[in-house]
Amino acid sequence: MTEKMNPVIWFEIPVVDMLRGKAFYEAVFSQKLVANDMGLRQMAMFSMEMGIPGIGGALVKDEGFVPSHLGTLVYFSVTDINLTLDKVIANKGKMLVPKTEIGEYGFFAHFEDSEGNRIGLHTM
Repeated sequence: MTEKMNPVIWFEIPVVDMLRGKAFYEAVFSQKLVANDMGLRQMAMFSMEMGIPGIGGALVKDEGFVPSHLGTLVYFSVTDINLTLDKVIANKGKMLVPKTEIGEYGFFAHFEDSEGNRIGLHTM
């Protein structure tokens, strides 16, 4: 019997400057990212726990990883979108889409991080 699993299990967000990107995400989401150098690839991993909803991910600096507004969009679950957007702006990010209602699915917003990536926020 095959175990059911959600289709996404990991995400990676490209950075140009690992120290700047790490400081930005630590300030915005109030959590410590754990640095992990894998040869030429630098990573800073978000905290995660097994057995609870959600997936893990990391910031990545490596050849071929280019920050962008194009392509895949990662959404972070937050309690307060406006408070999080305030932290984004205070840490030199930009609000792209303000808090927007999506009916029974809650609210979302988009911002640009310190590296030039478009990132989403979601809350119920």
